[in-house]
Parts: sequence; C-alpha cells; structure tokens
Amino acid sequence: MPTLTFPLSRIEGHAQVVIEVRAGQVASARFQATEFRGFEHFVHRVPAGQMPVIVPRICGVCSTAHHVASVKALEDAYGVTPPPLAVRLRELMMLGQLIQNQATSLFIFTMPDRLGLTSILQLAAESDTDQVNAEVATRALQVRKAGTDLITAAGGQFIHPVKAVVGGVTSGIGSEQAAAMRAELVEALPVACALFDTYWEMSVAMGERLGTWGDDAPACYIAAVADCCPSYYGDVIRVMCRDGVVRDTFPAHDFRLYLAYEQTDYSYAGQTRYREGVMRANSLARINMARCMGTPLADQYLARFRTAFGQPAHAIMLFDLARGIELVYALEQAIDILGEPLDGEDADVSYTPRDGEGYGLVEAPRGPLIHHYRIEDGLIAQAEFVIPTVHNVLSIERALRVAAERYISAERVDMELERAVGRVVRAFDPCIACATH
Repeated sequence: MPTLTFPLSRIEGHAQVVIEVRAGQVASARFQATEFRGFEHFVHRVPAGQMPVIVPRICGVCSTAHHVASVKALEDAYGVTPPPLAVRLRELMMLGQLIQNQATSLFIFTMPDRLGLTSILQLAAESDTDQVNAEVATRALQVRKAGTDLITAAGGQFIHPVKAVVGGVTSGIGSEQAAAMRAELVEALPVACALFDTYWEMSVAMGERLGTWGDDAPACYIAAVADCCPSYYGDVIRVMCRDGVVRDTFPAHDFRLYLAYEQTDYSYAGQTRYREGVMRANSLARINMARCMGTPLADQYLARFRTAFGQPAHAIMLFDLARGIELVYALEQAIDILGEPLDGEDADVSYTPRDGEGYGLVEAPRGPLIHHYRIEDGLIAQAEFVIPTVHNVLSIERALRVAAERYISAERVDMELERAVGRVVRAFDPCIACATH
C-alpha cells in the first residue's frame, strides 16, 4: 500500500498531506497539522484581564482577530458595551488584517501557482521577465504594507496589537494620522485592482490549462458577516446550505447546538461539521452569502463573479477570486471610515470585572473565530478557541481526494499531483498555528 506524503509550503504554520493508495485506488487523503501549540493550557489560571495581550501570540498573522475576539469575550462576561468610536476603530483593525492577509494569500502564496513558480520573487530575479511581471512582488508588498500600517494606526502596533481594551480602545486616531493613512490606502487601491485583474486572468488561464477549478461539489458555508456591507467585527453566525439558502443564524454561545467538533488521531487540528456534513468558511463563504458589498469597485467585481460562476459557487479555486473582491472592499471601506472623525469622542467606558462566562466572535479572514472564557476568582478557569480553519478541514480533505483521484491511476502517479495538492490547500488559506493553538 503506497503512501504519498507532501510537505506544504506557502501556508501559515506547518502541515502535510498524506495520501494512501491501495491497488491503484485512492484509499484516503488526509490533511495533517504537524505542530502542537497548547494555548488553551498555557492560559489556565491566568488573570482574565491579561488575555487580550496574551492570545495574539497564538499567531503572528491572525493576532488582530484574536486580540479583538478576546476583548469581546471579556466584555460579554462583564456585561460591557463599548462606545461607537471604539467599535469603529476595532472594525478598522479587522479591515487592516483583511487587507494584509488577502494580499499575502493572493499575491505571495497563490500567484506563484498561476505562474508555475515557487515564489513571486523569482519574477524580479529573471532577466527575461517583462517589466509588468517584474514589479508584481513590489506592488504586492505595497498593498500588504497598507494593511499592516492600518493595523498599526488603529491597533497601536501591527503584530500583537494592544489598543483594544475591555470597555473600548485606549485612544482614537487623530485627524493628521487618519489623513496620512487614508492617502496611503487611496494610493494602494488602484495597485490592488490592477494586481487582482492580472490574477483573475491568470486563474482563468490556469483553469483552462488544467481542465478544472478543483472540487466543485456543493457544500454548506459558514460566516459571521451580514449579506451587505460586511463588518468583520462579527455579530451572529450564519450557515448557508447546499441549495444557497441561509438556513440557520445563531449567536456564538449557541455554536454547539449547530456544529459538531471532533479530534482525529492523525492531526493536531480538529474538525467541525454542520448537520448536513461538509462545510466551508473563509472568503468563498462570505461572497456566496453576499447580496452586495456596498462599495463601488467591489460591487463591480462581485457582479463579474456572479456572471461567470453563479451563486452559490463551489469550485475551490474560486476562494482566491473571492479574496480579491474582499481585498478591494476592505480598501474602499477603510478609506470611507478614515474620512470620518475618529477622535474627540469617548473611546472607552468604565466597568467592573466579575466572574462568569463570555463569548467573543469576530469574522477573521479565514472565517468565524470564537473565544470562550470561563472566569473564576478573576482567573481563567477554562479557555476555548474555536478556530476558522477547523471548519474547513473536512472540505480540504474532500478536495484533496478529488485531486488525488484525478492524478492517480493503477498504472502511474501523474507528477502534477504534487502541484495540485499545494493548490488545493492554499485555496483554503489554512492557518495551522491557530488551528493547533
């Protein structure tokens, strides 16, 4: 029984794919997280008020989402409602994370797959590359930097932000700083659109070359954003079923009534399922549920996507195009918010800590993220992190099996399989550091 093992690159964290073959037939295709972090154990008996500065260390990429989710969990436990200015600034933090994450995933992680390269930095190094392609890396990093700078402006620092606190934020953004940040985003927007246009063309060409856009069987979709003008600050969780109808809407504290979690014996990352089976989170879930984006350019891209691929769209390579739509939206939305006054109002409210239980929900780039804390004597008695990537594990494995069956026969293994495995996993943009927390 041959076993094919594929270490993965250009993802967040460490993972591999293991495919077992019996008599020329694919027996299994497994996505294995190969690291263990243990944050749920580390934070046991930690003073609850320290959680917002500890949990961003779960992941340097997703630190903003963990920071905000942690504050919201404590506010839920303490019965605190932050003022409108604080919510607006937290929304800006989440938009900044979306910009830097989608730019990274699109142009640094997955664009090389479209070009047959291992890195976009190869473009600049190759002397026969045309000028437009040679500048892809520079322009991609410019867009990504706009996102990290926005996190810094709203969150105090890019990696492991600090400005969200129980009751609000530590300060607003002054008019001069907001104007400078807005100008940077205005400059980055057309660059992002041009890169996305190129990426879209490359994706179509790749689909035509391969004869497939990957696993396109129907699935359910889960997200914590509204169907228009999405706020990644998070409100309630919505689940769209295979027929394209949103069947369930529920708050974070009810997630166990709708989602089943299980741990496997072959991976440090667990997996969740909805009652109908396989579900997907991340960009394609949000775009499938979107009625409109609410900003001009993003709505144009959404209309183009709908015309080309329908609603709901299921082929997994469409996750990447959905990320491009969200990248444009996040830039436009952040530009609008930065045009408003972001200081001069109360940035926080007073509160009294108390023991109890709290849930914090945000829509991270990879999907709904839930922090759940039980507090006793002011200390964390139990912490639970429900990570977006675990919602995708079953779907990743199904898509890997589809790819394996395409390239494995009784006679041979097509070497395109190794590239296909990477494309499949990167389409879901998993974060293994978070999934094993």
